[in-house]
Amino acid sequence: MSSNWPHQITETSNALDLEHGVFTWNDPHKIALSLKHSADSSERRKAEPFVSAMAMLNFYINRVGKHLPAQQREVLEKAKDELRVLYGKPRHSG
Repeated sequence: MSSNWPHQITETSNALDLEHGVFTWNDPHKIALSLKHSADSSERRKAEPFVSAMAMLNFYINRVGKHLPAQQREVLEKAKDELRVLYGKPRHSG
């Protein structure tokens, strides 16, 4: 398996059609809106939209996280809270 497989999976996910480069953006709200749009409009996802969007975000953070600059990881972590707000879920404490 290539070292670039997380990128390949996020680009070719069978569950969500992601905007190109969504995880490189530096606006957590914009990332969350894009993930929400992708999850809400997907007809191939197997879980609820919130779960699918959060799973894709967590997948990216967990698989690429150790190679991410601290600032970008922080943006992606904030995007999790933004997703929760957009879906009316309670904020994670911690």
